[in-house]
Amino acid sequence: MTYSSYSAAEPVGRLVQEFHKLPGIGPKSAQRLTYHLVRMPEDEARSLAEAILAVKDRIILCSTCYNITESDPCDLCNNPARDQSRICVVEEALDVLAIERTGVYKGLFHVLHGVISPMNGIGPDDLKIQPLLARLKGDEVKEIVLATNPNLEGEATAMYVHKLISGLGVKVTRPARGLPVGGDLEYADEVTLGRAMEGRQDF
Repeated sequence: MTYSSYSAAEPVGRLVQEFHKLPGIGPKSAQRLTYHLVRMPEDEARSLAEAILAVKDRIILCSTCYNITESDPCDLCNNPARDQSRICVVEEALDVLAIERTGVYKGLFHVLHGVISPMNGIGPDDLKIQPLLARLKGDEVKEIVLATNPNLEGEATAMYVHKLISGLGVKVTRPARGLPVGGDLEYADEVTLGRAMEGRQDF
């Protein structure tokens, strides 16, 4: 049996490899994206390339909250209308967008840029935890909202941060967890239902 020695042109193969490095992009998706770009009009391809370069050239981390921004300090930290007494601690910049979309929280943020994950070689020193502690040296901050994800790494990170700030006289809270609106009790897992019962509120 003979096998074809055909392989894609070098620029095509290289682009497939680069797409494959992106999170959530498997080899098939990388190939589809690449061949879509090959068929794309040149002006659209150049616009995409320029947008990618602009992100790398113009986007920085806020020196206060470490959110992704184009100016330092970022618009959230620089907004005097925000509640300066509350800081919501999140894992990633995408979490800031998710919380902002709710329109409920009006305080400040702090982005850790990851979670403690010994399996992946990520320890506390790899996160933006020390800058968070530096923000608590004054008396202005009254509450820290630990809004890490409710998984093993997120819980471990929240517990670690809580331990560090527990003696600083700052109130520490976590977002309430429980049943989703429109959900049925019979379909809820025991952990979610248990937390909903523990976090029950006055009617």
